Amino acid sequence: MEKINHPSAHRSGLFGVLDRNLRKIENRLGVSLAIRGDHILIDGPARKIEFAKLYFSKLRDMEEKGLDLKEEDFQIALDLLEEGRPQQLESYAPSESLSFSRKSVTPKGYNQQQYIEAIKAKDLVFGIGPAGTGKTYLAMALALSFLQNKEVERIILTRPAVEAGEKLGFLPGDMYQKINPYLRPLYDALFDLSHSDQANRLVERGIIEIAPLAYMRGRTLNAAFIILDEAQNTTREQMKMLLTRAGFGAKVVVTADITQIDLPEPRKSGVLHALKILGGVEEIAIIRFNDRDVVRHSLVQKIIQAYQKDETRARKN
Repeated sequence: MEKINHPSAHRSGLFGVLDRNLRKIENRLGVSLAIRGDHILIDGPARKIEFAKLYFSKLRDMEEKGLDLKEEDFQIALDLLEEGRPQQLESYAPSESLSFSRKSVTPKGYNQQQYIEAIKAKDLVFGIGPAGTGKTYLAMALALSFLQNKEVERIILTRPAVEAGEKLGFLPGDMYQKINPYLRPLYDALFDLSHSDQANRLVERGIIEIAPLAYMRGRTLNAAFIILDEAQNTTREQMKMLLTRAGFGAKVVVTADITQIDLPEPRKSGVLHALKILGGVEEIAIIRFNDRDVVRHSLVQKIIQAYQKDETRARKN
């Protein structure tokens, strides 16, 4: 067992955040933790104890710089150390919360923070990664923030209507009712952040438009925040069409999970082609999420890892 002295921890609030998240930090570090007065007690395998000591020393350095660390900052610091990027902690600063009528939004991991900063700085951002990593939700939060601050005049939310094993023709109702289930995740994110009456007014006035990708053809979208969700299911032609819709003052965010392509020929996915040919363009950012960024039930993270291992084995055989 090792004991770390941190006499300023109670005054700074470090122990308070640690105590509330003790089990979560223990699970990630692979050690047992206990708080005794001004000390943190660490018990476990020697290698993991050494890593935990490094982790807490980095947290102490961040606190001594005057940073007010919250739960998500604990996780981001651990993300960076686990990924072998301790030098990036030297310049780390917590992101400001995005505040809305129903809640505030802050990044839950380093990749989420990079995603938010990229959207603020770049005109076109690709968010690539598995389900549950916040790609669509954070893009929606940024879109609403830009709208609130009058940096854009409207929000365009779109998805390709590609069947994932189901046939549109067999669904009941007219074409709008057939298409609506594909757009439901975009509505869910919108209404989670805004009060329903406020969101409905914006939709009714056309300030927020939620429509299938096919409806974007032939348009020029000026001063708009455009989110293309589920972009792994676009064709190359659809991707080119959407990316060339952006007009003056527009910002485009493309989200995709390239492990879940539902096209008949997955290799012809528009997002795979776009990532290949646009990667070197300076004004474009590509943020790649992984299973560590999953913010849903912890079981989801384990399921993603299991599928990734199975796919790796399949490629080798």
